[in-house]
Amino acid sequence: MYAKFASIGAYVPQRKVTNFDLEKIVDTSDEWITKRTGIKTRYFVEDETTSDLAVEAGKIAIKRANLQPSDIDMVIVATITPDYFAMPSTACVVAENLGIKAPAFDISAACTGFIYALSTAKAFIQSGMSKNVLIIGAEALSKIIDFKDRTTCVIFGDGAGAAVISATENKDDAILDIDINADGSYQDYLITPGRGVKYGCETDEIYLQMKGNETFKVAVKTLSQSVRDILERNNMTSDDIEWFIPHQANYRIIDAVARAIKMPSSKSVLTVGKYGNTSSASIPMAINDMFEEGKLKKGDMMLLDAFGGGFTWGSALVPFGGENS
Repeated sequence: MYAKFASIGAYVPQRKVTNFDLEKIVDTSDEWITKRTGIKTRYFVEDETTSDLAVEAGKIAIKRANLQPSDIDMVIVATITPDYFAMPSTACVVAENLGIKAPAFDISAACTGFIYALSTAKAFIQSGMSKNVLIIGAEALSKIIDFKDRTTCVIFGDGAGAAVISATENKDDAILDIDINADGSYQDYLITPGRGVKYGCETDEIYLQMKGNETFKVAVKTLSQSVRDILERNNMTSDDIEWFIPHQANYRIIDAVARAIKMPSSKSVLTVGKYGNTSSASIPMAINDMFEEGKLKKGDMMLLDAFGGGFTWGSALVPFGGENS
């Protein structure tokens, strides 16, 4: 039995925030943000929670897979902004609100979360333990941003992307390969230090903190090597890839990695300008944009690539198995 990428869906909150909006609350400018990140807009939640975003994306993915909620036998949510600090998991909330009665759990792997969830779903399906797994990357990052810190508050956005991973006997439809890894020695490069029992409950350091320059250097080097490794392992080159869909961290990282792996710009998917960095949601949101624009066709080979706090990273070779829009 194999696992295939059966469908995609995404959702963003209603509130659209431009660079000009941010100029009013922090010492920055549209020119500064655009030049350094490529970001022009992002979306922020108002009354919604991470699970609300995840539910809406999940509904779309389930419908596009021609399934009912009762057909889903596992729910995995990748997030660093869960509804609750410790429990219940956001996945349990999502499952309940979708009418799904099945195992449900969260994964915390920062921006690599969707690829970690994809790897987990693939393992469960290939083992025969599951048939249809709903995986969701969902974030409400605006809730952990310090709007006095212009180096971080201009980068991140909120949103959710979901996919159904299903069992198949057709090897041609199957997820080809996934590579995930981590190195905890860089843990303080990207961190929310006040969000855990280590620091107690009375710290003021509750916001996301990032060593930007250091993270950029490690990210480009690590992502480039991860892609080279997975392509070499499968005797493939950029010629065998229809779409390179990386984590949408910022334009400079995406461009640097694409050039390092000799990926033509025509194959690189960029949505960071539209949504900002939505962490675990960015890859499925980018896939969804491609699908809804009619560019992503059944059988197209997608190369996914992500890097996040931890540090975590991962790459995946995934043929799109959904029906064309």
